[in-house]
Amino acid sequence: MATIAFIGLGNMGLPMAKNLLKGGHRVIGVDLAPANLAAAAEAGIETGPAAGPAASLADVIVTMLPAGPHVRAVYGNAGGVIESAKPGTLFIDSSTVDVDSARAVAAQAEKAGHLMLDAPVSGGTGGAAAGTLTFMVGGSDAAFDKAKPYLELMGKTIVHAGGPGTGQAAKICNNMVLGISMIAVSEAFALADKLGLDRQKLFDISSKSSGQCWSLTSYCPVPGPVPTSPANREYQPGFAVDMMLKDLKLAQQAAASAGASTPLGAQAAALYQLFSAAGHGGLDFSAIVKMLQGK
Repeated sequence: MATIAFIGLGNMGLPMAKNLLKGGHRVIGVDLAPANLAAAAEAGIETGPAAGPAASLADVIVTMLPAGPHVRAVYGNAGGVIESAKPGTLFIDSSTVDVDSARAVAAQAEKAGHLMLDAPVSGGTGGAAAGTLTFMVGGSDAAFDKAKPYLELMGKTIVHAGGPGTGQAAKICNNMVLGISMIAVSEAFALADKLGLDRQKLFDISSKSSGQCWSLTSYCPVPGPVPTSPANREYQPGFAVDMMLKDLKLAQQAAASAGASTPLGAQAAALYQLFSAAGHGGLDFSAIVKMLQGK
């Protein structure tokens, strides 16, 4: 049994921490929100006052935080995780952040004698609760081998993408594909409506033809063809518009830093920015179809 400090007990972090607890480990939860700490305590998770003191007790530290500045602060600030942890502690950051932050924190951790992975996830809150997340992992072979038993308690698919930062790179590249493809599928349904083509007929054809993609067959943006998609529950997330926008902005930041050309990614970010600014940031990202339908 390991002692695991889990920092960030929000919609994703808490169910992930619960799965580590179910796996037989001691879990100490840390969060700034009293409601999140109360929910963790109710689930049987110990709660700690702050990241540093919890880190000093842990063999493994997992973080699920909002953005790069939070990760840099929690790990690198005076009295933070890197300074407080025992030598050789394993760090697993499952936040989705910019590649530069992931690599900077990993370098700082390794310099202090710790093992660190960037391990963002895909699968949403349902996957977090079910323990079926996909982990995209960046870091050394030694860190990955040590972390894999813990990742397997929280996820179904664990892929070692390469060195530090490559987990974040995989996540933002994947979600750029997702954001672009959802817009393409939404445009197709909007056009079909204008042309008098039945939505189910379009789905039946495209889902078996060259237009087939995950955004169509698993997450169809209009009600009907895929009963489990958010379109059938008033676009409750799921994966919110503002979360997609965050990832698309990270992709554009990475593209600018790397000198890569991503014109469709840029247009997707601009469209989601418009949709969010109109007050729809809390809807599932597939609701972008409503804007493309002129609604």
